[in-house]
Amino acid sequence: MAQAEGVDLLCFPECFLQGYLTDAGPARRHAIDLRTARFQAILARLAPISPTLVVGLIEADRGKLYNTTVVISHGHLAGSYRKTHLLTSERIFTAGDSYPIFANKGLKFGINICYDTNFPEASAALANLGATVILCPANNMLPRDVAEQWKHRHNAVRCQRVKETGLWLISADVTGERADSISYGPTAAINPYGQVVAQVPLNEVGMIAVDVPIGFAPTR
Repeated sequence: MAQAEGVDLLCFPECFLQGYLTDAGPARRHAIDLRTARFQAILARLAPISPTLVVGLIEADRGKLYNTTVVISHGHLAGSYRKTHLLTSERIFTAGDSYPIFANKGLKFGINICYDTNFPEASAALANLGATVILCPANNMLPRDVAEQWKHRHNAVRCQRVKETGLWLISADVTGERADSISYGPTAAINPYGQVVAQVPLNEVGMIAVDVPIGFAPTR
């Protein structure tokens, strides 16, 4: 669908490749080392896809696990970002310590994964390095009472970040139910003025496509 619509940059949710695993056993079994032939085989399968892909996964590196998002362009790994702010439930992961910036057809973007957006310094780091867009892979599969409390707060927090930095923010979240948990989303695009310009309706599965201007100056 995205390729048919001419999308240049496509973002998927947090830990999309293997699922959001926070128990050490399953996470280690399914984690992937980005230097291995196994990952090269994944890249080869993605080579025919035109959009640059931003995909969440569980990474294994030298005995440590990371909540990582990779950037893949025509079957090549352009780079990766490791989540810097971890929840208590994510204690199996090691926190990242850098904020790489990526470019796609003139658009400079960085990544904040889900909980990262609660911390102004995470988005500020991207703005300071020249990004104009924050991509936010998210996985808000939460206990039902918590999900209900946060249903309308995710965008509110992200709006604070864009108003502080003058950047766009585009999130990709999961939607659905699992056991006693639920995720309502949202997958949304927020402009630098804190306006939600596109969103998948809460509790619905879907995709949004937005045009982000190239080379605009952040408004902060």
